[in-house]
Order: sequence, then structure tokens, then C-alpha cells
Amino acid sequence: MKTNYRIVIVGAGITGLTLAALLARGRHADALEITVIDAAARPAYSAADDVSLRVSAIANGSAALLDSVGAWSAIQLARISPYEAMRVWDENDTSDSGSALRFAASEFAVPQLGFIVENVLVQDALLAVLDECSVTLNFGTAIDSLPEADLVVGADGARSFIRGLAGIKTTLWPYQQTAVVTHLKTERKHAATAWQRFLREGPLGMLPLADGRISVVWSTTPERAQQAMTVSNHELGRLLTLASDGVLGELSVAGPKGAFPLCAQHAESYVLPGIALIGDAAHAIHPLAGQGANLGLQDAAELGRVLDAAIADGLHPGDRPVLRRYERARKGANLTMLHFMTGLNRLFTTDSTVLDEVRLAGMRLFNHSGPVRERAVSVALGVK
Repeated sequence: MKTNYRIVIVGAGITGLTLAALLARGRHADALEITVIDAAARPAYSAADDVSLRVSAIANGSAALLDSVGAWSAIQLARISPYEAMRVWDENDTSDSGSALRFAASEFAVPQLGFIVENVLVQDALLAVLDECSVTLNFGTAIDSLPEADLVVGADGARSFIRGLAGIKTTLWPYQQTAVVTHLKTERKHAATAWQRFLREGPLGMLPLADGRISVVWSTTPERAQQAMTVSNHELGRLLTLASDGVLGELSVAGPKGAFPLCAQHAESYVLPGIALIGDAAHAIHPLAGQGANLGLQDAAELGRVLDAAIADGLHPGDRPVLRRYERARKGANLTMLHFMTGLNRLFTTDSTVLDEVRLAGMRLFNHSGPVRERAVSVALGVK
């Protein structure tokens, strides 16, 4: 029986590094030779740098997972922004109406609903954990073929090279939207609240940052996004103030800006013999609920559990029947979330007076739905 297995994880984003840490800190670490490969340079966090444009909403359950591998304490000591409330409303409504969705941490007996964290900070903390483990880290390393290993894990994002090499097809759902991201100063305090306004052209999300600014993800038409990227910062602030209905007062650009097209996609298969896909390599969803990073972390946790159990039972971690356990556990849940986000985005961008009334009535009903509301929040918190 083979007692040493070579695991190669391609992609050093949050998902890939979390899986590496789970395996390297697991009970069968001595039976594994773990290598992480990434074409980019090693990411490094510095408190002297401005807050990165790439931030993620980390659910409480995801924070607990990062804590289990020893990374969360370093993240907490740096700069994170817990958010204690959430407000969601339709453009035909106001943020303080009875139809606006309100969530508060106190309502669910938790200190916070989640955390806004820079991706590079999470990566840096995970790398610090891996530096103390027997893991080979190969940054600045491009590959042109599938690495030789007992198991190759594609954690290399929505344009996964591993997925392409394996010949795994994907189904795409273009949104005809582009996300504009930037940081803004606000006239009014963000009150540790995540704000989201559903507009006809797409949702506007405003996430609280620790320094008082907000991080904005504005999903809009490609034409409007191009305008946002070319106008002056003053004009962009004005556009976003209007888009947010002035809920935080006047907004002014206080950071770099970027834009990327939005498209949901889902791999037809997550696994083949000796290959597994996790995170955006397997599925990519609309950012409107901030669940992308959390779904990827759940993938990493499940694949880590499956591999741990397989090795304990004397099974080969790259065998397809073993990997299918991971696929069965995650594929349905991820696809359900993908379709829910796609449907929600379509519901709020459809121009229909009838649907306007249905949306508002549905939001009022959800506010008083008891168990349904609690279930939805438990999923969002990552503690289901």
C-alpha cells in the first residue's frame, strides 16, 4: 500500500491555500507531499499599503475554518472590518421602508454577520501557516501541462488552466453586466453596515472598511461601466451618490478603480481520475451576495475532509470514486446558489411594473417570514 501521495494544488488564491493548510495541518500530513504552484509572484500584505481593491465578505463559518488552520488570528491583528448589519432595498423603494430587508447580528445572537477582508491579507496569513509546514511553494511558475501527481487540484480561478488541460467543459450564463470596483469616502458613517441597492441595470453593493471608507461593487451595463472608468473621480463620486440614493450622503472616490465583466459559469464535472476542481475553477457566481469566496472555502473544507477520510481508509486520494464524494457534496449546493443569484439578479433587473410590486411584497413578506428568514441568514453566515 502506498503511504506517500503527491498532491499538487495549482493556484495560490484563498481557496487553494486553505486546502493546502488543511492538508498540511491534518492528521495525515506525513503521508502527503504537498506542492502549491502559481504563475504570479508571492502575494504579500503590508499595513503600509492602501486597502486593496480585492476584498471579500468572509462569513463567520469561513472565519472559523481559517481559524482552524491557524490563520485567522493574524488576520484579526491586521485590518479587518466586521459588519454588524445589512440593508437591502429596491430602487423603487427607500432604504428605511417596510419593504427594505434588514439584518442585524444581535437578532441572530452573533457578534457580527461577517467580515470584509482584503484577499491579499488572507493569502499572506495562510502563507505564514504554510511556511511552518512541509509544503513546497512554487511562485512565479507557469505550467504548460498537467503536473505529475497522485492528485492535481485546480484552484486557479474562473479561467482555470487545469480545467482546460483536463478537457472539462463549462456552462456559461453571461449577465451582460460589468462590475465597477473602487473605494469611497462617505459623508455619513457606514455604521458597520453592508448596504445593497438593487437598480434596474444591476445591484450596487457598499461594504464597510475598517478606516471608515466603503468598498463599492457596482454591477451595471458595460456602457455605464466604461463611462465610470473614463470620467473624473469627482464625476464618478456623483454617479455613485445618485446610484446609492444618497443613503450615505455624498460619496467621493478615495482609491483606485477597476472593472471586470460578469458571467456565471459552472463546470460540467468537478472531478476526473487524479483531478479535482475547487473554487472559481469549478463555479463562478454573481457577486451580489458576496458568497463567492465562502463557496470556495466550503469546497476546500469538503475536499480536505474527503481526502482525510480516504487516506484513513487506505484509499488512493486520486481515485475517482473517492473524489466523487467531494463532487456529490458540493456540486448541487454550488449550482443551487449560482441559479439563485442569477435568478435574483434577473428578477431585479426586469423592467415590469407588475414585478416591481411582486418584489416589494416579497421583501415585506420575507422580513416577517420567521424560520425562512433564519434559514437564509444561517446559510449566509456559513453556519448552516
